[in-house]
Amino acid sequence: MHASPPIRLVDDSPRLSIVIPAVTGAADLEETLLSVLENRPEQCEVIVALACEYDDPWNLRDEVTFVRAPAGASTIGCVNLGLSSSSGEIVHVLSAGWKATPGWTDIALERFADPNMAAVIPLAVSADDAERVVSMGMTYTRGGRRRVRVPSGSRANPTAVALGIDSLNRPSRRHVAGPLIDAGFWRADMLTAAGPGFAACCGAGMADADLAVAINAAGGATVLEPASLVVSGRATAPMSRFREGLYAERLFWRSVAGKGLLPLLVAHLFVVLQHAVTSLPFGTVSMLAGRLIAAMQFGSYGSRYRQLRALHDARHEGDAEQDDSSHESPSVRADGSESGLPRPRHLDRRSSLRRSA
Repeated sequence: MHASPPIRLVDDSPRLSIVIPAVTGAADLEETLLSVLENRPEQCEVIVALACEYDDPWNLRDEVTFVRAPAGASTIGCVNLGLSSSSGEIVHVLSAGWKATPGWTDIALERFADPNMAAVIPLAVSADDAERVVSMGMTYTRGGRRRVRVPSGSRANPTAVALGIDSLNRPSRRHVAGPLIDAGFWRADMLTAAGPGFAACCGAGMADADLAVAINAAGGATVLEPASLVVSGRATAPMSRFREGLYAERLFWRSVAGKGLLPLLVAHLFVVLQHAVTSLPFGTVSMLAGRLIAAMQFGSYGSRYRQLRALHDARHEGDAEQDDSSHESPSVRADGSESGLPRPRHLDRRSSLRRSA
C-alpha cells in the first residue's frame, strides 16, 4: 500500500492589499480606480469600501472587491472596514480622489524587507503640477500639534526631496511622523497591535497621528519614500473649530503614556494658545469649548494609556533580549524575531476592525 503524498498548504494570500475608502462620490472613486488598475502591481488585492452610491458600470467585480459601509459612514469607518476585509501582509490606503502613478508601490514594498519597518510615507504631488510636492506625510509634536509635512520652499519638487531624504528620515525626539490616512503603507500586524485600525474618536484629521504615536511607542520604523509617488486628491472641507479642538485635545491625552507629564503640559499650553490665536476672531471660543470637553473625558483614555504602556514595555523587553543574545553569540538572526518591533498576540484583526467601522 503506497503512502499518501504529503499535503502542501499553499498560502495564496496577496502580499499587498490596496484599500480605497469612497465617501465623496462616484467620480472621485473612478479616477482612483482607473489609476490603480492601470498601474496595478502583481500579488495584490484591491478593496473598495463604499459609503456612497456606486453601481459598478464597468463591471469590475472580477478585479475589485466592493464592501458596503453602513449608511453615513465616515472616512475612518470606510478605511477600517476595508482593513478588516483585507488579507495582505502590507496594507496601502489610497482615498477616492487620489491617484496612483506607474510603479508607485515597488520601492515602498521593498522597504518592508526590514522587519522593523512599520509604515512608509508616499510622496504626494499636486494634481495640477506633478513637480510640486504638497505632502510628505504628517508630523505630531510632543505638545500636541499635528500638521501636514511639506517641503521648504514654494516649489520643492520630488527630485529636491529625494536629495534631502537622509535628513527627512532622521528620527526626531520632538515629533513623530507617519503617513496621512488618505495615502500610506502600513504593515498589517502593526495596524492590529497599534490600533486596531484608526481611532474614530480622533476624527479623520487626527486619526493618522494617533496611529503614528502608537507605532512610535512600539518601536516601529517609519520612512518617507520619494520614489513612491501619488497624486493628491481634492482638499477636504474644513471641520468646525469645535471639532478641531475636540479631536486635537483627545489626541493629546491619548498620546501621553510613558512620558513626563509636566514638560508635555507646558508644551501643550503653547500649542493651545497658538491654536486660539489662529482661530480668532470667531472660532476661539468654540475651539476652546471642544478642548475643554475632551479634557473632561480624561477617564476614557485609560485603555489607551495601558495599550501604549504595553507597547512601550514590549519594545524595551525586545531590545533587552536582543542585547542579551548579541552577547551570547556573535551571530544575529535576521528573521525579525530579534527586532525592536514586538510580535503582537494573535488577534482577530477582521472582527476588531469591523467593530470600529
